[in-house]
Amino acid sequence: MMMALRLALRNLMGAGLRTWLNVIVLSFAFVVIIWHKGLLDAWDNQAIDEMVKWEIGGGQYWQKNYDPYDPFTLQDSHGKIPGDLEADALKGEAAPVLITQGTIYPSGRMQSILLKGIPPGQKVLQIPTDSLGKEGDAIPAIIGNSMAEASRLSVGNRVNIRWRDKNGAFDATEIIITGIFQTNVPTVDAGQVWIPLERLQQMMLLPDEATLIVSKGNHQAPGSFDGWSFRSQDQLMSDLKNLIQTKTIGGMVLWAILLMLAMLAVFDTQVLSIFRRQKEIGTYVALGMTRSQVVALFTVEGAMHSVLAALLGAVYGIPLLTWQAIQGITFPVKGDDYGISMPNTIYPVYSLGLIIATVLIILITTTVVSYWPSRKIAKMNPTDALRGKIL
Repeated sequence: MMMALRLALRNLMGAGLRTWLNVIVLSFAFVVIIWHKGLLDAWDNQAIDEMVKWEIGGGQYWQKNYDPYDPFTLQDSHGKIPGDLEADALKGEAAPVLITQGTIYPSGRMQSILLKGIPPGQKVLQIPTDSLGKEGDAIPAIIGNSMAEASRLSVGNRVNIRWRDKNGAFDATEIIITGIFQTNVPTVDAGQVWIPLERLQQMMLLPDEATLIVSKGNHQAPGSFDGWSFRSQDQLMSDLKNLIQTKTIGGMVLWAILLMLAMLAVFDTQVLSIFRRQKEIGTYVALGMTRSQVVALFTVEGAMHSVLAALLGAVYGIPLLTWQAIQGITFPVKGDDYGISMPNTIYPVYSLGLIIATVLIILITTTVVSYWPSRKIAKMNPTDALRGKIL
């Protein structure tokens, strides 16, 4: 085996430019596959982490009529907070949220919003609600950065809001913006205004009621309450995970194209090599090597392209990917422009498992592609090969 490795390495080095062209193409496939998969993994990890911190917590209890994709259900999507969950809220282990539709009038313009009530000072979600405790002549409110840009509101601005109570009667009041938070989760930002829960309950004539209750910690087997259904983290993140899975499948097409280009180059090189080195093959057989040993030699020779490609890829790939993992990749567009949770800057994650899996896939694929044309050697007649007879 060692002799085959030495011969294969010597033959590759002797091939010169042809070998290095194949190695460069293969190394490019190595680096691009690892970079792209690391980018998707980082997006997955960062987006999920942000959603857990800002929106879903350890899971949510939904009032039975609540459907986040149907705003017409909001009028009836409220119910009494169960006693156990109310006790959790008092201990800081849960955060009730009441949701209703409303309208604001910034600078004389009309803009539809979701008006959300949440306990001031809660620590279940990362939403900075401490400023909601500032009572004055107007109701304190906080909004996200995207909402602030869309409505052209800033801290200290006052704006009128209008809503409908549980009986369908319209009412209006004034709010003052006491805080603007920065988040990458559009579902807690875009078109939403957050005010103290008790104030919204009074405005809606719904004392001690909520639309959903966010739990702290990842609850796997929560209690059941009449009129409420529990949504786990996995259920609440299913849309995002499906989106990332779709992106991964799309990425596989790119990986397949890169691999096919690289494997085609290796295949053509092996076919040409066998065609041009028939006398060498006949000499190997005449010197006592079996046909299977010669086939193994040419297979190893082809497979070593991937080994050299991995080494070459490491030379320029490690500094490049390390730099990107530290500096991150900043995109010119925001995720909330498309209604998805995506950080503005993503820091790629390159796990050891990802690197090993990529190396093994390319090594195995290169070995198979190298073996395919090498099978012809088993059918060669040594005498004809020594005379240079064409296959």
